[in-house]
Amino acid sequence: MAFDGSVIACLVKEYKDQILNGRIVKIAQPEKNELILTIKKDGQQKKLLISSEAALPITYLTEESKASPLTAPSFCMLLRKHILNGQIIGIFQPSMERIIDFQIEHYNEMGDLCQKILTVELMGKHSNIIFRDGEHILDSIKHISSLVSSVREVLPGRDYFIPFADEKKDPFKVSDEEFSPVFDSGKSIAKTLCSAFTGISPQLAEEIINLCGIDSDRPAGSLSPEEVHALYGSFQGLMDKIASCEFSPQIYYENQIPYTYAALDLKIYQNLDKESYDSISRLLYAYYAKKKTYTELRQKTASLRQTIQTLLNKDYKKYDLQLKQLDDTKKKESYQLYGELITAYGYNVPEGSVSMEAEDYHTGKMVKIPLDPTIPVIANGKRYFEKYAKLKRTNEALTQVIRQTKEEIDHLESILTSLDMVQEEADISDLRREMVESGYSKQTGGQKKQAKKEGKSSPLHFISSDGFDIYVGKNNIQNEYLTLKFADGNDYWFHAKNLPGSHVILKTNGNDIPDRTFEEAAQLAAHYSKAEGASKVEVDYVLKKQLKKPAGSKPGYVIYHTNYSMSASTDISGIKQL
Repeated sequence: MAFDGSVIACLVKEYKDQILNGRIVKIAQPEKNELILTIKKDGQQKKLLISSEAALPITYLTEESKASPLTAPSFCMLLRKHILNGQIIGIFQPSMERIIDFQIEHYNEMGDLCQKILTVELMGKHSNIIFRDGEHILDSIKHISSLVSSVREVLPGRDYFIPFADEKKDPFKVSDEEFSPVFDSGKSIAKTLCSAFTGISPQLAEEIINLCGIDSDRPAGSLSPEEVHALYGSFQGLMDKIASCEFSPQIYYENQIPYTYAALDLKIYQNLDKESYDSISRLLYAYYAKKKTYTELRQKTASLRQTIQTLLNKDYKKYDLQLKQLDDTKKKESYQLYGELITAYGYNVPEGSVSMEAEDYHTGKMVKIPLDPTIPVIANGKRYFEKYAKLKRTNEALTQVIRQTKEEIDHLESILTSLDMVQEEADISDLRREMVESGYSKQTGGQKKQAKKEGKSSPLHFISSDGFDIYVGKNNIQNEYLTLKFADGNDYWFHAKNLPGSHVILKTNGNDIPDRTFEEAAQLAAHYSKAEGASKVEVDYVLKKQLKKPAGSKPGYVIYHTNYSMSASTDISGIKQL
């Protein structure tokens, strides 16, 4: 729950700076549960988006325009009647609630100066936009009857109150003496903080606890008085930051994917990449736009991922069966020995014998050889030679087939790894093209048109701490281009050892490379590999001119016979990406 009381407090500060004392010049309701208010202040116009959609309740200032329905909904019409051209004279957040009250001054039909309140409640499925006259509800964007909620009706004519307001303490007003009794339950410390104080989300609770160096999973009742006092100090410090508006909006990334956001710079995410914003509205817009893009890309790659996984599962089973069959061919050497010993000593064995013994001339040990008594002894030798010849042919054929199956598994695993690096539509087109060219799937006419429309995708580009360019392929097509066409002979090539992963090219431009740059290029190769979750990965590196691509091999497949290796971290947080 990133959209907590601290984010609301940050929004309120921004709204006070940007739209307080502004005049509402336009009111639109483009979606069922969404409003856009256009506010004019100091000759400039700002758009305030407010959404009470249960899946994503949110509010922020935006420059985005949305088409409105031809006939405005009744709630929109009511707002236009009362507060169009009204002035926002106050913006408040009750305690640390996920609520914003906009106090609006306007003239009624009689020309009298009146005040109304537009209350925005951003509480998950309980979110709502409520228009009221003092504590008297005039209307709401969602009507909540007693059949829906036994706690509070939100209907025209009902009194307005904040539900469960008495069940949680105001974090701005709690004293040390009031703080301590909260921690007497068997619930974890983090859950206790969330349930006891208004507006405290799990991530804020974790931050408060982390600043004290206490395990957040411990039962609240296990804390010593000294630990509770330390926790209060951390709690009070965070509340003081919020009260004094010391905000620092951040988006945190995990593997370049938006992970979460916060109005404060949180220490619990210090190991994640972060992006700072000077506006919480811009942060919210950027975060959800990026999150939406990532989600849509994941949905679009789902069928491709399933196809690859199905092919891999078949290949895994086939590979295991082939290895078992190959193991069975190990008997061939014994059959050859039996045939040779029977040919050498079988003339001394009585016909009709079920076995014979002879000395193995390789080891000097006696070997017992089973015989078929229904055929001549010497014929047993011929039969063993035939079994040997058959298993030898099987072994040679299986060795070739197993190598091909393993190459296909490696190739499919590399495509699966590339799916996790998809950042744009063109990346998906590259992977689909590779699947088609490798014979794993067929391309439809629609996919061809889409690929032309999307154009070519580009490799990732980083700058080392020493100013050297480092390029990372996001898929095998890019890997092949980087290694065989883009890289010069004296550029360095990096790849995670014996693992599917990206080709990493370190451009030297004829210069000597510092050790730190070598380490950073290896970190990128380790990070963008199947072993990304490991702390350390062995990485091979070699000059590009020492690489060769076998004829007829899969895209991105190269071989090398001499190389250097190093153990590299998968942490790339300190490497700048362009």
